[in-house]
Amino acid sequence: MKTKLSDLLRPLMLGALLLSGATAATAQVQPLDRVVAIVDNDVIMQSQLDQRVREVQQTIGRRGAELPSDDVLRTQVLERLITENLQLQMGERSGIRISDEELNQAMGTIAQRNNMTLEQFRTALAGDGLTLEDAREQIRREMVISRVRQRRIAERVQVSNQEVQNFLRSDLGKMQLSEEYRLANILIPVPESADSATVQAAERSANETYQQLQQGADFGQLAVSRSASENALEGGEMGWRKAAQLPPPFDSLVQGMQVGQVTEPIRTPPGFILVKLLEKRGGETQVRDEVHVRHILIKPSEIRSNEESRRLVQRLHDRISAGEDFAELARSFSEDPGSALNGGDLNWVDPNSLVPEFREVMANTASGQLSAPFQSPYGWHILEVLGRRATDASEEFREQQAMTILRNRKYDEELQAWLRQIRDEAYVEIKI
Repeated sequence: MKTKLSDLLRPLMLGALLLSGATAATAQVQPLDRVVAIVDNDVIMQSQLDQRVREVQQTIGRRGAELPSDDVLRTQVLERLITENLQLQMGERSGIRISDEELNQAMGTIAQRNNMTLEQFRTALAGDGLTLEDAREQIRREMVISRVRQRRIAERVQVSNQEVQNFLRSDLGKMQLSEEYRLANILIPVPESADSATVQAAERSANETYQQLQQGADFGQLAVSRSASENALEGGEMGWRKAAQLPPPFDSLVQGMQVGQVTEPIRTPPGFILVKLLEKRGGETQVRDEVHVRHILIKPSEIRSNEESRRLVQRLHDRISAGEDFAELARSFSEDPGSALNGGDLNWVDPNSLVPEFREVMANTASGQLSAPFQSPYGWHILEVLGRRATDASEEFREQQAMTILRNRKYDEELQAWLRQIRDEAYVEIKI
């Protein structure tokens, strides 16, 4: 599935727009912009809010969902802009800079994911009302926010091997690694210091939302108009999650849900949450192809040219073809310190872990056969394929999954708490 440009490029433009008068006789500068929020040492402008609202409206329209009222949408968008602005200011204070080279690589990656050339990418951006320069600035800001989060949150999240093993041995771990779920949520917030009347009002709102969903209301539209989650403007989309990444009781609830089903409102510390199951996948056995291979490496150097290295490898190839022992010649001549003492034996390897030149020659060499001399970034090689096998890598894959699940769960908890903290501690004055 192609990633939509609008999902990858979200406008973050700051500044004011000035327009001169229509006639020379009355020419004057007329401000069309104004401050809508003061956020610590920066401001959010009306033009920035308007542009983001238009972008969100386009995104919701492409999903075919009904738009919420303008006031509701603007409130949601402004809160998102405030949170982003705070993170960008942190990045500025921390000296985070994104180089032109990094931006170029990011642009190329986005174009490639959409199966486009850069020129086609530029045309597609124009169709969304963006220039290539706009896109670069948006991507730069997204990268700054990502790095701020990495510094403030990700580096604090640690998962030990013991935690991974405990998780794998647990009944929940064994069960959760079999499937994953694409979810969306709606959060009806309840302030920490809320009195009983406020809690009851939030509960009524959550129950009304649930009843509307049961009667066929669009989940994404209600998320945009009512949810206080960070992902509200994306229709509540949470992406793919393992059940173990979810707090109780959602971790057990999703296992028994059918695609399209929505949970009843559940009280949590942030408020009342409803979760919808959009898709489920996973549970397959993971098989990895491995090759048993040995090689001899000859490196060009200051005292041996590239051509001389090639000729030496060719002579070694001829000697092996004439019946000399591969392992003995590898121990005597190979300049790969990791395998030379073992007669050039690399043991069973995953082809994907090797450089493309080595991988390609190995793939085209039959078991028991010697390759012709070939060059890689490391130098000149000859290799011999000793065997091939398919290995069940499910256990290793499960360990990787468990590590990712535990890290993501800790990261999500830290991120939501941190976002609330920086919002509460910031000076924010809303002007509309």
